[in-house]
Amino acid sequence: MNAAIPGILALLIYIIGYRFYAKFLSEKIFQLRENVKTPAHVLQDGIDYVPTRKLVLFGHHYASIAGLAPMLGPAVAVIWGWFPAMMWVVFGALLIGCVHDFGSMVVSLRARGMSIGKVAEGIIGRRAKTLFHLVIFFLVALAMGVFVYVISFLLSPAQSPEQESIHFPQAIIPSFGLMVIAAVIGWLGYRKNFSWKILTPVGFVLLLVLVVVAKNENILSFTGLNNPAAAPDVTGWSAILLFYAFLASVLPVWSLLQPRDFLNSLLLYFGLGGLYIGFFILQPEFVAPAVRLHPEGAPGLFPFVFIIIACGAASGFHSLVASGTTAKQLDKETDARFIGYGAMVGESMLGLIAVLATTAGIISTDAWEAQYASWTSVQGLGAQVAVFIQGCSTFLNSLGIDRYTGSSFISLIVVSYALTSLDSATRLLRYNIEEISETFGISLFRNRFLSSLAAIIAIGFFAFYKIDGRPAGLALWQLFGTTNQLLAGLALLAVTLYLLQRGKPWYFTGLPMIFMLITTLRAMTTNLLEFFHQTEWPLFFVGFVLLILAVWLMIEAVLALRMFSKKKEITRSLDVFPQ
Repeated sequence: MNAAIPGILALLIYIIGYRFYAKFLSEKIFQLRENVKTPAHVLQDGIDYVPTRKLVLFGHHYASIAGLAPMLGPAVAVIWGWFPAMMWVVFGALLIGCVHDFGSMVVSLRARGMSIGKVAEGIIGRRAKTLFHLVIFFLVALAMGVFVYVISFLLSPAQSPEQESIHFPQAIIPSFGLMVIAAVIGWLGYRKNFSWKILTPVGFVLLLVLVVVAKNENILSFTGLNNPAAAPDVTGWSAILLFYAFLASVLPVWSLLQPRDFLNSLLLYFGLGGLYIGFFILQPEFVAPAVRLHPEGAPGLFPFVFIIIACGAASGFHSLVASGTTAKQLDKETDARFIGYGAMVGESMLGLIAVLATTAGIISTDAWEAQYASWTSVQGLGAQVAVFIQGCSTFLNSLGIDRYTGSSFISLIVVSYALTSLDSATRLLRYNIEEISETFGISLFRNRFLSSLAAIIAIGFFAFYKIDGRPAGLALWQLFGTTNQLLAGLALLAVTLYLLQRGKPWYFTGLPMIFMLITTLRAMTTNLLEFFHQTEWPLFFVGFVLLILAVWLMIEAVLALRMFSKKKEITRSLDVFPQ
């Protein structure tokens, strides 16, 4: 089947969903107001609360949510075929993921820009905040542990000529060069008041030059980056990345994160546009089956396709960015539709191109079958990302870009976005640890250096964790997926209670919440049984704790709802601004 046909249909569905459903949610459910003052204006401090132009804030928000996950998840989940993966990426995003991001942003916007944990405290109760914080701790530590391993795998040199197609040391120079460019731009822009209209194109052109320079074999040989005897291996790169994440989490935001996020967003717009153009010019055939219900050794399609594909369709991590961060910078309430719902559509488009690249960008059906022969064959997450990179290079090749240059460019996008997620999430984990320590009266971790160190230790534990001497990538990804989707369900729970307490239709967030919690709890129990039989006690412990936290938080929500239904006085109020 020609893959361009469902590709075109998917893009049309995105347009319809944003045009009509997002508008309905904006005007009828959340009733966004054009003239009301947002927290960015009322609490403006020039640091966290800053009114920001819609297009600029969209780029920052998009770069913050679009990390490695929407590329990695589909690259694994297509083992069940392209059709279920595509359906979940498209319809899951429009009906669940976009609603989740949009709703989290709105309730935070009307609660002084507080984080989703603080919002839960206001809606459900004080214990809910702590429960959210604990879920967030495990979510971020798990995800970033996987990210560290995958980035390290991609950057490490191939040990043999056969492995050269799944390792990309040519991404090292532009990825780390991007940090230097961003740091210089940040200093010139924020400290020396240089024009961003000049700094931005100059920085982007320099980045593209680095891509061309870094793919030169002589450069790689001279630096030793492609030499297994000289370059760091996966363990060495993991240590380097953890040290980098520590530094980035304690540096001022303006010095690295903000300018790099902006450059990254331009990089992704450029790359994603080129991939779709190349895809529609090529019009490849699917080499993967539409549906494969029982791959060898794989768990059931339901619920695990919804767990493996997390951020490309729905992601609890996004509630951390939408609430408490982006909500503090919204210039107008009505901007929430474009930024909250629209950015998730953009991430879903990244997930869609990942599905297409790993099912129609591979050379032949035999090559696809060899890569996805069984669940065991997809255990190496780094290799699955490499399949995505190779598929994308096929699309770029139709534009006249040779495969090596194309794979170098796509590997830069993958690594740079994974690094963005790593340092941003480490900073979020630091904040989370500081808030947990405040709740429990532990003053030690109020120091940002010690809280960052604690965050790095937690991430490092999962980055180096092994099962039978092999990296536990897929097992950790499944555990991350359940934690991520659990947080998404709980965030939707908070938004649903918000609507219920204000007499607004609840089922547009309530039904997605029910679906997310059912699929997640089903997957969590399945994983727990597997970890128990495999005697993987650390993973069993983490999964068991998360299950208890989820059930506890749902009980708290039911109690809060009963209190409201009995018309008891609710002293907690989120609506800081009058309706």
